[in-house]
Amino acid sequence: MKRIVFMGTPDFAVPVLKQLTEEDCELVLVVTQPDRPKGRKRILTSSPVKEEALKHGIPVYQPEKIKESYEEIFSYEPDLIVTAAFGQILPKELLDYPEYGCINVHASLLPELRGGAPIHYAIQQGKAETGVTIMYMVEKLDAGDMLLQRSVPITLEDHVGTMHDKLAVLGAEMIHDILPAIFARNVTPIKQDEDKVTFAPTIKREQEVIDWSRSNWEVFNHIRGMHPWPVAFTTYKDKPFKVWGSELLDQKYDGEPGAIAAIESDGIVVVCGNDTAVKLTQVQPAGKKQMTAADYLRGVGKDMQAGERLGQHEEV
Repeated sequence: MKRIVFMGTPDFAVPVLKQLTEEDCELVLVVTQPDRPKGRKRILTSSPVKEEALKHGIPVYQPEKIKESYEEIFSYEPDLIVTAAFGQILPKELLDYPEYGCINVHASLLPELRGGAPIHYAIQQGKAETGVTIMYMVEKLDAGDMLLQRSVPITLEDHVGTMHDKLAVLGAEMIHDILPAIFARNVTPIKQDEDKVTFAPTIKREQEVIDWSRSNWEVFNHIRGMHPWPVAFTTYKDKPFKVWGSELLDQKYDGEPGAIAAIESDGIVVVCGNDTAVKLTQVQPAGKKQMTAADYLRGVGKDMQAGERLGQHEEV
């Protein structure tokens, strides 16, 4: 029976881990990031992958830096290493060890969107589809030869959260399909086209800020491309004002970008670039919880008026 070491950290990797426990192989070790402080009380918390591994009684190894602490993995004699959102590039010594190599489950249609936030960027860029690629790993970010790739449409109702869940499930299904071919040496790796490479680096705080000068299509995609984490924001009366959801509007509106064009019963109409607009439907004012725009306007936001502007003094 083939021996597999799995490496992963966040929720995205859990379905792949679960699938591996059901395959005709021996899952001998799970490698994940160290426990981290979480929440306001900074409670030391295990990664989702560690929690799942412990449920199955699988040994867990948590090196701070895999490049400095990988020898322990050799003692488990893996025939194959599988990774999904592990968060670190593996050293050559580790990549070269397993007989069947090291493969990674990546949430994009490579060579597009290499990096740590491919789902966010796919939605922000208004792509009609994204997907999952399984590839051999090399000592370069998401650059290895591809073994299997499948696409998923991105609908207007989708956001990072919904696509995350769809792609995580798809990744697990693809692992089930590819393992027999790998062990039978019946795969044909395909090199990535370097001319088509794009990147999806980790989202920075300043990228969360809504740029109202962009078209409503771009603003709409930006908002759902940050939902449910880290969440897009603007400012209102010099305080952060998070926007969780919005709707595209066809009607043209006059006014400066960021101006509130209308207060409606179910949302706040805000002017974007080129006289376009979006309606904010889910918001979170400073110091409050997420709420519908309707609830906000009936409560703490009852004094908001058309003509006011959002985002005049952005805080990043």
